[in-house]
Amino acid sequence: MNKLLAALVAVVFLINVWSRGDAAVPTLKITSPAFAEGQSIPKLFTCDGANVSPPLEWSGAPAGAKALALIVDDPDAPSGLFTHWIVVNLPPETKSLPEGAKALPAGSGQGINDFGKEGYGGPCPPKGRHRYFFHLYATDALCPSPKPSRIKIDVFLRKHTLAQGSLMGTYER
Repeated sequence: MNKLLAALVAVVFLINVWSRGDAAVPTLKITSPAFAEGQSIPKLFTCDGANVSPPLEWSGAPAGAKALALIVDDPDAPSGLFTHWIVVNLPPETKSLPEGAKALPAGSGQGINDFGKEGYGGPCPPKGRHRYFFHLYATDALCPSPKPSRIKIDVFLRKHTLAQGSLMGTYER
């Protein structure tokens, strides 16, 4: 039930962002030196490899940003939207995370993923090719929870997103 509620909150958030009558939310550019948009995520970054986070780079945070948040999810999971990583309160001047990011900048936090663990859990699809989205958000406030659930971060982002961007990679076992 908790995953269903999280998926519902995520859908409501996206509908709210897409249906705004005002100007579109500015775009952040997020890339990875490990894979290109729409390409396969290398095995190293999956449950079949070392299961470490890929290196990520970004730009475009607006001047008023107080923090950045990162969510990695798989919309193709059999149970619905599956969250692989939640990172909150990255300083807005941060421009990247290294491969295997463990030590985050001071003040940052990581939520509990759908594997039930804090931190990154790599792609591990049961069958078929899945899409993995690395969503980056610039926010006008710090997330009040240093280890938010997916529901809490979605509610927070609905109210505080200034800019966003995403990178999509795929993986098949």
